[in-house]
Amino acid sequence: MRKPHILVVGSFVMDMITTTKVFPSSGETVLGEGFSTASGGKGANQAVQAARLGADVTMIGKVGKDAFGEQMLSSVAGAGVHTDKVLHDENGVSSAIGNIVLEVDGQGNRRNRIIVVSGANMTTAVEELAFLKEEIAKYDLVMLQFEIPIAVNIAVAQWAREKGVPVMVNPAPAAAIPDALLACTTYLSPNEHEAAALTGIAIHTEHGLNLQDVKNASLKLQAKGVGNVLTTLGENGAALLDKDGMHYIASVPDVTVADPTAAGDSFVAAFCVGVCIGLSACQAMDFARNTAALTVSKCGAQPSLPNLVDVITSLRLHREKDFPMDLLYSLID
Repeated sequence: MRKPHILVVGSFVMDMITTTKVFPSSGETVLGEGFSTASGGKGANQAVQAARLGADVTMIGKVGKDAFGEQMLSSVAGAGVHTDKVLHDENGVSSAIGNIVLEVDGQGNRRNRIIVVSGANMTTAVEELAFLKEEIAKYDLVMLQFEIPIAVNIAVAQWAREKGVPVMVNPAPAAAIPDALLACTTYLSPNEHEAAALTGIAIHTEHGLNLQDVKNASLKLQAKGVGNVLTTLGENGAALLDKDGMHYIASVPDVTVADPTAAGDSFVAAFCVGVCIGLSACQAMDFARNTAALTVSKCGAQPSLPNLVDVITSLRLHREKDFPMDLLYSLID
């Protein structure tokens, strides 16, 4: 079987990770426990994950002419992603950085807070990507996120729709979604917080996941023209509303979370690879939850993203009986 050809148009972000026992309050200084850097960015993370799962992936985005830019390109290319179409800012704008503070309390519970300085990501212009109008037809799916200009997302999605190419839109960080983009979106993949921000419908988890909240938010998004709404719910799993109704899958049990960074990117990328190779929606969600579970068990963004062999091993432990493993084996070189 031919490997799926996936195009990711999105962001590069150098993650700067500080670990602390407690988040500082306003005006407070605390001593951190550790510091590291890792290549990230939602677009780059998703591209790397899709490539590590066996897809043929092309990444388009923009970096600055600086050391972080070269380091991020090297990381993505090292995963097998095609980077020949990545742009460099010519006006002195730096590559993007993400300031991640990871709190690890005395019980080992972990939370993160992230501030992104967008840098070169937000200088990408529609006219710089005009070559995609025709070239986009060669891809099986296009993945977009909200760390690049919305005008770029709209243009790329419209070009994809004109050529009959499915589009996955990951609306993160949360922002209003123009009707022009919704009209071209095949899959919309918010997390529970983004779904609430987009719809005004809170998803309650205080006494266990309220799946009706998820359905109500998904129906509101579906009413705006999106055929498939895939909501990631962290430790509570994920839910998909499509033409056949609501599908829910719990998270993989007994996972020790080392760092939740990039879990959503990992899930979305795996789901996209899954549907591209012919998995059903529920099978693609199963594939994705096992991929994300491996991601959160390690630290960092791209360093934590698993390869296909590791995911297959996880699936053997947690998969449903009728899972078509042969489709995954076909992706192994």
